[in-house]
Amino acid sequence: MRNPSPGTSPPPGRTGRPRSAAADAAILAATRDALVELGWSKLTMGDVSARAGVAKTTLYRRWAGKNELVVDAVAELFDALELPDRGSLEADIEYVVLQFAGLLRRPEARTALMAVVAESTRDEALRDRIRSAIVDRQKRLVVLGRERAQARGELPYEEDESLAGHTTDLIFDVIAGTVVHRALVSCEPVDELWVTAFTALLMHGLQGPARA
Repeated sequence: MRNPSPGTSPPPGRTGRPRSAAADAAILAATRDALVELGWSKLTMGDVSARAGVAKTTLYRRWAGKNELVVDAVAELFDALELPDRGSLEADIEYVVLQFAGLLRRPEARTALMAVVAESTRDEALRDRIRSAIVDRQKRLVVLGRERAQARGELPYEEDESLAGHTTDLIFDVIAGTVVHRALVSCEPVDELWVTAFTALLMHGLQGPARA
């Protein structure tokens, strides 16, 4: 289960002062900086505590170990993604893809994401944490985008909640998977020209838009 949100009080039964949002932010930023400089294998909780200016015990009160800490440091970056209403489904997709690509260009995001994904191939618990803290949370953007498109009449409503959930998963996998592969595996630019072509493919499929 993910740690309590920054700035909240400890759950009932625990003693101590409420968590400090400023301390949490400093710790997560220090984690990302240390990852860029040291890499996954050399990063330790001691490195993070020294950079953040907090005691090591402070880290362990919040996170059980390095895996949980690094995932939350990555998750904080992705939580900054947003989806303002651009007036159409196509414009919404283009905006969020460009925003996502811009995030992946940041050294701390790129290094941290690649590190936790690589490490998760050997750690099932880490995979579960990535899924809950990053993947499942970011599906909110797909849900929001679909709701807006349905309200505009651009997409049909799905009465079956199970089917709607599968559709959300598929859309997320296609968009996130393609952008991550393009930016971090192929190391090709995710620029406006590519995003326009990708969005058109997503909207109309391989056959393209229907001709009048």
